Amino acid sequence: MFYWFLKFVALGPLLRVVCRPRAEGVANVPTQGPAILASNHLSYADWLFVPLTLRRRVTYVAKAEYFTSPGIKGWLQKQFFSGTGQVPIDRAGADAAAGALLSAKRVLGEGDLFGIYPEGTRSHDGRLYRGKTGVARLALESGAPVIPTAVIGTDVIAPPGKTFGRLVRPTVRFGPPLDFSRYEGMENDRYILRSITDEIMYAIMKLSEQEYVDMYATRAKELDKERAKAAKGSGSGTTEPPAAA
Repeated sequence: MFYWFLKFVALGPLLRVVCRPRAEGVANVPTQGPAILASNHLSYADWLFVPLTLRRRVTYVAKAEYFTSPGIKGWLQKQFFSGTGQVPIDRAGADAAAGALLSAKRVLGEGDLFGIYPEGTRSHDGRLYRGKTGVARLALESGAPVIPTAVIGTDVIAPPGKTFGRLVRPTVRFGPPLDFSRYEGMENDRYILRSITDEIMYAIMKLSEQEYVDMYATRAKELDKERAKAAKGSGSGTTEPPAAA
């Protein structure tokens, strides 16, 4: 109930008036039954705008701690995350990835839409990075179609490292459903999982028009930090006064 209150009465109308998001390809999202919305990830605001463009509920996973913190603050936090369409990672899994998969399969098993970011983290430079194979495993184990999804402009509204940027009209694009039923029973074949993931990422790239980098986003961030550190060290060295003769 709180989800629909936020979407149609409180938060949703405000975002529609202020940001005026555009939606393209909404007809590609089924009006009923399970589906996986696999999206690029430019900003923490992405999970607000994708559901805003659809009449159906979209569910994401979030850290279990957001739902189990004690006290009034913990209760308010739980209400907010539950109300904005997020469910805790199922800690019955061996690790966070396995727990996220269990939670996602439960959502899809109930016939709902599940949102996922195959890159695993936000892009720090606006480029699209290599997808992790969890989305492929989820598609095969659930049998749900994958709807490639692209958000555009959210990194301007909420840039990496900042709470707010500047107002633009974000766009959400939904591509035609991808059916991977031909690979049924092959969810433990890592080559099949990689092939499916790459197909999904290619579809997202076409929708988002981002430059694609065949590297995991987490590794790219590490390399950029190393380069920045090296450049800073090199620059500081050049400012030292020359040694006395």
